[in-house]
This record gives sequence, C-alpha cells and structure tokens, in this order.
Amino acid sequence: MSFYDDKVLPHLINCACSSPPVMHYRKKMVPKCRGKVLEVGMGSGINLQYYANDKVDFIWGLEPSEGMRKKAQKNLNNSPIEVRWLDLPGEKIPLEDDSVDTVLLTFTLCTIPDWSAALQQMKRVLKPSGTLYFCEHGQAESDSVKRWQDRVNPLWTKLAGGCNLNRNISDLISKSGFEIKKLETEFAKKTPKIAGYIYFGEAVIAQA
Repeated sequence: MSFYDDKVLPHLINCACSSPPVMHYRKKMVPKCRGKVLEVGMGSGINLQYYANDKVDFIWGLEPSEGMRKKAQKNLNNSPIEVRWLDLPGEKIPLEDDSVDTVLLTFTLCTIPDWSAALQQMKRVLKPSGTLYFCEHGQAESDSVKRWQDRVNPLWTKLAGGCNLNRNISDLISKSGFEIKKLETEFAKKTPKIAGYIYFGEAVIAQA
C-alpha cells in the first residue's frame, strides 16, 4: 500500500465525508438501523454518533482500508455500541446467509469496484425481513450535470480512491434484486453539483 493510500487518502476522504452537507444525510438515515447491523464501508466510524443505541445489538463494520480502521479508533472508543471489524472488500462479506437485520450504505457504493457482486453479497446476508438503508451520491438527472460528471470522472476516480461520480444508485440497487420502498433525490447544499446529487432511501429484498 502506498503512502498516499495509507496516510493521505484516508484523511482526505474523512474530511469530504464528514462535511456538514454530508452529515445532514447521515443523520437522517443512520438512526433507522436496528438489530444486527452491517455497515458497508464504515470508514472512520463517523456514523457511530447517529445510531440509536437502544435499537442496535452490534455493528459489523466492513472496511478494507487499514488506514481508515486506524482513524476510526477514537470514534469507536466514544461509542457504547460494539463494532466487529470485517477487513475484506464489499464483494467478499464473510457472514452467514440471512444473518443481518440491517445493511447500511452511506457514501460507499460509489467506490466499490464490482458493485454488482457487493450488492449480491449484501442481499445474501440480509434477512428476508431486513432493510437496506442507503445514502449515496451519484448520477444527476440534469443532462448538463451528467455530461460534466462523465468528463471529470476518470480523473476524479484516480484521485479520490476509486470514487465514481456517475453511478445511477437507484438503478444499481434495483438491478441487484432489491425493491426500493422509499427514494428521495436532491442536490446537497453547498456542494459542487457534480459530486452532490444525493440518493437516499430504503430497500428490501425483492420477492420472486
């Protein structure tokens, strides 16, 4: 792992992912989690402050970056909720089938290389009665913004740890065997439009 990936990138990502506009959406979605939670891309643990302690048994925190796991220690120390680290990528979730009550995705799906495999894994471990809560940035509805997202994305991806600007989040979730029950989209305030089109909502496993 390079110095940039281990030391610089985690700091940059943490700053971007903890800005006030981003935290606004985290605060809306995280308290909905219940039971045994799988947080995919837990990063530095900045969501921990928003969990409803009385509703959550514990959290499986999936985070492949050692640098981000180190950065999370302070937040873990300040949280009463037990966190069990999983240090594999989202495409390889080492949990049993139907073992999770809630899957949480916050500004993570943009970076997973094989998003289809990762979502299939999330569906596998989620109980039939469980819920996927998501809050992600992605492809805008506006044609002019989409064009700029497509132009900037190759360079952006290289500099931002694999983050993609132009993924249609709701389509990815729907194509992976989930049924979206609630969905809202909007541009985040005080955020560049190419990186600030937000999808947030909830989904369940689609019935065959």
